[in-house]
Amino acid sequence: MALEVLTTDDLREFKIELLEDIQKLLNRNSNTPEKRWLKSYEVRELLNISPGTLQHMRVSGTLPFTKIGGTIYYDHGEINELLQKNKQSY
Repeated sequence: MALEVLTTDDLREFKIELLEDIQKLLNRNSNTPEKRWLKSYEVRELLNISPGTLQHMRVSGTLPFTKIGGTIYYDHGEINELLQKNKQSY
């Protein structure tokens, strides 16, 4: 049985290859476009709010929406803008 010895150079090379592979995976996942139009249930999950709160945000004009047929859609970008506008620092 042959004994293999790992050197610090071997470990350094492995580390570099591993980091490159992780970076490739991260880049591949970040290139997937986010969904632009969200339905009501998706917005409620995203913001962790009740159906009544979402309806109040629509009626009050806080959150713009588009209605096609009986389905209401919300622009993901406008939701992000609303979150940024109401961002608070302590």
